[in-house]
Amino acid sequence: MTDSTIVDTGLGDAEDDDFDDLIEVDESDLPDHRFSDRELSWLAFNQRVLELAEDPNVPLLERANFLAIFASNLDEFFMVRVAGLKRRILTGLAVPTNIGTTPHRVLEGISREAHELQTRHASAWQEKLRPALAEEGIEFVSWDDLTDLERAGLYEYFQQHVFPVLMPLAVDPAHPFPYISGLSLNLAVRIRHSRTGREEFARIKVPPMLPRAVRVPEKDPESDRVRYLTLERLLSENLGELFPGMEIIEHHAFRLTRNEDMVIEEDESENLIQALEQELLRRRFGPPIRLEITEDMDEVTLGLLLDELDISEQEVYRLPAPLDLRALFQLGKIDRPDLRYKKHVPVTALAFQPTDTDSKHAKADVFAAIRQGDVLVHHPYESFATSVQAFLEQAARDPQVLAIKQTLYRTSGDSPVVQALIDAAENGKQVLALVEVKARFDEANNIEWARILEKSGVHVVYGLVGLKTHCKIASVVREEQGQLRHYTHVGTGNYNPKTSRLYEDMGLFTCDPVIGRDVTRLFNELSGYAIEKKFSRLLTAPLHLRKGLLRMIDREREHAAAGRPAHVRIKVNSMVDEEIIDALYRASMAGAQVDVWVRGICSLRVDLPGVSDNIRVRSVLGRYLEHSRIFAFENGGSPEVFIGSADMMHRNLDRRVEALVEITKPQHVTELVEFFDLAMDDASATWHLGENGTWTRHHVDAEGKPLVDVQDKTMSLIQRRRRSRQTRR
Repeated sequence: MTDSTIVDTGLGDAEDDDFDDLIEVDESDLPDHRFSDRELSWLAFNQRVLELAEDPNVPLLERANFLAIFASNLDEFFMVRVAGLKRRILTGLAVPTNIGTTPHRVLEGISREAHELQTRHASAWQEKLRPALAEEGIEFVSWDDLTDLERAGLYEYFQQHVFPVLMPLAVDPAHPFPYISGLSLNLAVRIRHSRTGREEFARIKVPPMLPRAVRVPEKDPESDRVRYLTLERLLSENLGELFPGMEIIEHHAFRLTRNEDMVIEEDESENLIQALEQELLRRRFGPPIRLEITEDMDEVTLGLLLDELDISEQEVYRLPAPLDLRALFQLGKIDRPDLRYKKHVPVTALAFQPTDTDSKHAKADVFAAIRQGDVLVHHPYESFATSVQAFLEQAARDPQVLAIKQTLYRTSGDSPVVQALIDAAENGKQVLALVEVKARFDEANNIEWARILEKSGVHVVYGLVGLKTHCKIASVVREEQGQLRHYTHVGTGNYNPKTSRLYEDMGLFTCDPVIGRDVTRLFNELSGYAIEKKFSRLLTAPLHLRKGLLRMIDREREHAAAGRPAHVRIKVNSMVDEEIIDALYRASMAGAQVDVWVRGICSLRVDLPGVSDNIRVRSVLGRYLEHSRIFAFENGGSPEVFIGSADMMHRNLDRRVEALVEITKPQHVTELVEFFDLAMDDASATWHLGENGTWTRHHVDAEGKPLVDVQDKTMSLIQRRRRSRQTRR
């Protein structure tokens, strides 16, 4: 394809009125109960994570990591989803769900499912992983398991590292009940004065800056055995140091989750950053929404916590110690490669491999590679450092580069991506960074980076009022032979070098002038006052994406009805939007094959006779977090494929700036379709969505042999493709 080729998708040149008939709501041909509850579907996703932790065929330390991921996921679910639902109930804004369930019934269902999952999670640790780790020489011990010498060593650690930072807070007429911060681990201690006989209550916060798992000193420093005692247990065994001369009656661990969902009224705020910083301060004092306690907590202590925290018994979770199994992330420091997934080193995409193979430090000319044709990169199978990072770093130092524009949604604390933008600005280039400071739980980091960028001379903007900028786009303008050429990257994942090693994502590099103009216009819309109504090769939200996808899905319905090849393939993190789901149902009813690959929430049902007969839904979880979004349409034998940042949720389609880019190189189209079909193959290990929203794991065949691991297979396919092309070169 030449640089000047324009692919007419029929999407970018359509005015809004062209879609009026398409989006007119008509539900008469669809059953009433055709959606699954999104909150319960999310809990089902986290159950799939838990199933990986329970699987004895998964490497042991990876299983421990999945237990920690489950705990972290559930924390965020309560802080955001449950908290938001409770806030809407209290303010009278809550409405029935998409399946007609009242808000109070939704909370009851969440509580029931979450209680069962947390109990199962604790059981997986106590009954499966903890014993299995002990067999491998990684042991979590109790105080009673230790010798006097080991206790003495731990006491010394307590005195030197723990005791100085402890702050026991008494509760009495002179000392009100202390503030309990969200997600903090605490000890509730009841004590009796030996002189007066009066009972008192005290709270001790387990220091979050110290390791939760304290290494037990070994006699033999060469021993491979690793033994840990939890920090709260060490603290409990030394309470006499904190309350000398007093009798310890009871002591129990507890943990509180607070509402950390943020609501920012941007229209009423003159300064978004100031409003956000104020909201971050308020977040610390959000109302309690979950109380986790150890199963042996006495009723007196529990009653006091319930009264002081103003929380109901339905929101109490009794669990065996230890609480907060996010602590298992600490096991990632253990050097036991035999207990982990086989190490994978990302390869450099063939197009970006240096031509000077004799030099160890040779670097590819990224711009020259892109001029040869579009480059599609698949992370983490292919390297982020030698593609996206190299693209920006070369742009920063290239004297022919005049301008760089980029969106930043989430990035790492020591980001080379941000450093490249700083270097570019210091080298005299025009640099625009659109920093999305409202990226949940990254707000403080993004504010800090925005200020650093501004001080370095980068033009920093914060997007459009009322919308989050979620698209992943970068544009480099370079002067070549007296003319300007646009080099563009459109991706599915954040510009974050750290998560790029863990998240499965894709990105397109191109110097196609049509895409370059589209991206330039999109940046003008984000940084200025331009309202762009037409794009040629991009589908963007909130103005065009929903309507464009509905039009293409409806086109597949028409192809199927006419007997032409019709197939919809959609890979997303979440499938929730009712209008998109209804369009998929209608395509299925017309005979089109509909395949959905979803990581998390799925409100689409596959158990509706006559409606979802041609719909399959699969989910893949594994060593990498599936994060790319793919939209492929058979189009009667002329396939159209897009990648981008959008999930099928109301917020993505209506309240975010998103961008999908069309993939036109036939080789790339084939690769994406084959990648998708690998996940849908019955010979691949996936979860299948079935009746009543139930997910069933299919990971062994009828003879008990493991099915194909999608991520391992993709890894080997990319390496094989790379070797094959190298041979041809």
